[in-house]
Amino acid sequence: MTAPVPPAPVPIVEMKSISISFPGVKALDGVDFRLFPGEVHTLMGENGAGKSTLIKALTGVYRIDDGEILVGGQSRRLTGTADAQDAGISTVYQEVNLCDNLTIGENVMLGHETRGRFGINWTATHRAAVDALEKLGLGHLNPRQPLSTLSLAVQQLVAISRAMVAKSTVLILDEPTSSLDANEVEGLFAVIRRLRDQGVAILFVSHFLDQVYAISDRMTVLRNGQYQGEYLTRELPRAALIATMIGKEVASLASLDSERAERDHLHTDEPILRAEGLGRKGSIDPTDLELHRGEVVGFAGLLGSGRTELARLLYGADKADEGQVYFRGKKVDISTPTRGLAHKIAFSSENRRDEGIVRDLSVRENLVLAVQAKRGWARPLSKRDKDAIVTKYLAELNVRPADPDRPIRNLSGGNQQKVLLGRWLATKPELLILDEPTRGIDVGAKAEIQEQVAALADDGVAVVFISSELEEVVRLSDRIVVLKDHRKIAEIINGPGVTADLIVNTIAEEGVPAGADAAWSTPADREVSE
Repeated sequence: MTAPVPPAPVPIVEMKSISISFPGVKALDGVDFRLFPGEVHTLMGENGAGKSTLIKALTGVYRIDDGEILVGGQSRRLTGTADAQDAGISTVYQEVNLCDNLTIGENVMLGHETRGRFGINWTATHRAAVDALEKLGLGHLNPRQPLSTLSLAVQQLVAISRAMVAKSTVLILDEPTSSLDANEVEGLFAVIRRLRDQGVAILFVSHFLDQVYAISDRMTVLRNGQYQGEYLTRELPRAALIATMIGKEVASLASLDSERAERDHLHTDEPILRAEGLGRKGSIDPTDLELHRGEVVGFAGLLGSGRTELARLLYGADKADEGQVYFRGKKVDISTPTRGLAHKIAFSSENRRDEGIVRDLSVRENLVLAVQAKRGWARPLSKRDKDAIVTKYLAELNVRPADPDRPIRNLSGGNQQKVLLGRWLATKPELLILDEPTRGIDVGAKAEIQEQVAALADDGVAVVFISSELEEVVRLSDRIVVLKDHRKIAEIINGPGVTADLIVNTIAEEGVPAGADAAWSTPADREVSE
């Protein structure tokens, strides 16, 4: 007698052909997603892939334009977060949304307090809080302890307990480990596994590959707002995941002939900047780094690898809490952007809209902004000085239209990026840090910016170049610093054997693969292999 075939599992959440558009942008284009009870499902994709938009659709923050959302097999119209909570969907964000002025128990039971004839029965409420905490293995916590005395990691566990009191069947964890150390991450994972074993469906969002593979049962990959596939984690190698996220088949990543100019920068000379053990807790692990004149150093890694975090420390946009920086051989304090500018370090942020252009100002005003800041607002630039800066960089960078009085918000993304580059070049930097300078711009503008980067290095400027496009990093860089999970894992000296394929596999295997035709190095021990 043939044994009966067990029924196929039914998803607790199913999102079918979800589309969401914003002015000028299609954030999601016919995306499918399934989440099953008793599993940890990770949503993967690079910046702009649509992960946050999909989560906001599921939690009722965004209304969908097309498609259908089913919860427990029933079609649901989620028009707000209250609808999502009624459907059993709770979210714990990176920034914990709790009340510091209340106790642990009050936070756990907030909105679900035990009530009696005379209002809230606090004894019974705290007893219920203990029961909720014990279900997650957190019975050691005192429910009457002020929440403000707890670490961020423990506060996140309290937030999860609160979600479970609301009888959530779906728990969304959005970048829950970004500020946690290794021990705190393991404590969180223990709670996640306990919930999974109790049948809760968990949607986990993280950029840490090691953590994703440690905790996930299933993955869905998005790219540019489109669905790329659903995979069992154990069946998807890391290199294949990375290739799916960035849109390249690893096996077909072509070796790129270097288009770098012949630049003579000897590693025996004094670096213009040397960082020793430079780090910031929760941001980037202690890192050693040398940057030389006339050298383009690429920072390669997936989003969340630590590329931007390291760049911000080098400029002073963020303050390091450990390590030293030496500029031209002298120990310096670069803890603010003003000090970075004073040492002729310039930084162009990846966030062009919020940290780059000033939308309500003209092209002229945007171009002279950094020079005026460096000079000091008490010493305004003369009209002649402003005109000289504007005329020079509008022409050199081929900004179109070449109208300095035009509001910068009316320029294309590529021309806005050129104005930002001109702003920093006007400060005459000796070290220029460019974070995603070619993102979201057309091919022509991208090529012009790449040519400008090469020309700057030819003129002796040290350039740090950050891009999610690995081919671009390989094409422009003399040396490539590879980062993963907020730490540096390799340095590769560029040459004929260096390809985007090599970078992908270095990230996947956490080190330059054996037999690779490339040199690898650390500041202390740099060896070139033939």
